[in-house]
Amino acid sequence: MPSPTRQVFFLSNGTAITAETLGLSLLAQFPDHKFQTRTIPFIDTLEKVHAVAEEINLSINGANQLPIVICTMGDDDLMKIINQTKALVIDPFGDILPRLEKVLAAQHLQPGQSHRTVNPTLYESRIDAIDYAMQHDDGGKTQNYDEADIILIGVSRSGKTPSCLYLALQFGIKAANYPITEEDMDLEQLPKPLRPFKERLYGLTTNLNRLVNIRQERRPDSRYSSSEQCRYELRAVEDMYLRHNIPYINTSEMSVEEISARIIRDNDLHRTELT
Repeated sequence: MPSPTRQVFFLSNGTAITAETLGLSLLAQFPDHKFQTRTIPFIDTLEKVHAVAEEINLSINGANQLPIVICTMGDDDLMKIINQTKALVIDPFGDILPRLEKVLAAQHLQPGQSHRTVNPTLYESRIDAIDYAMQHDDGGKTQNYDEADIILIGVSRSGKTPSCLYLALQFGIKAANYPITEEDMDLEQLPKPLRPFKERLYGLTTNLNRLVNIRQERRPDSRYSSSEQCRYELRAVEDMYLRHNIPYINTSEMSVEEISARIIRDNDLHRTELT
């Protein structure tokens, strides 16, 4: 019998980005469980924290399941109220930072302050990477491929666009993507815009059923989304990767974070750090 859906709260007196990112990574380790998540940022007054604490306590369902709270609160008084709720409260900063302070012989910033120490130059480079990914999506502006750190290729709906945007947003990597079409598959050579940049190419592929399902959502009951067409395209593009010795991965069981990590590792790409 499947377990009931468990309520999870990501809380912070700042943006709650850290709590949410860490929390989602932790929850992903339990794929057989269902979670209903709620992110609440800017809990910066006693009035707000009492309202949130009441919501947490009211979320306990009939199965008597304790809600889970992942909290990056930079205020001890506010944190004390959250700790008094009937929930499993996880405070990653409270558990880890004191140990780091001891080893480093230094005091840490309050949670949220690190977002104010962004290097403006590196921040601009990340914005440039996002702009590049958007302008060079789906085969756009191929004349600027010499500026790309990586060029993702693959059939339609194989995960190229979200991977490019994630690489840009999180790591400042300039990633273009180029769709491999039926016309390209009939060629012995790589598509002309890609030939000068073979060393920057990285292929994506996926499983047949996943590709069919994704394409059915876009164009139901069409040749484009048929099993026969999807099977043909996947076989042809993987043959192309092998023929031209282009590294590639199957993205069907991977999150965009995992795809991006593999791309960075396999291509030894440089990641920008904002601080």
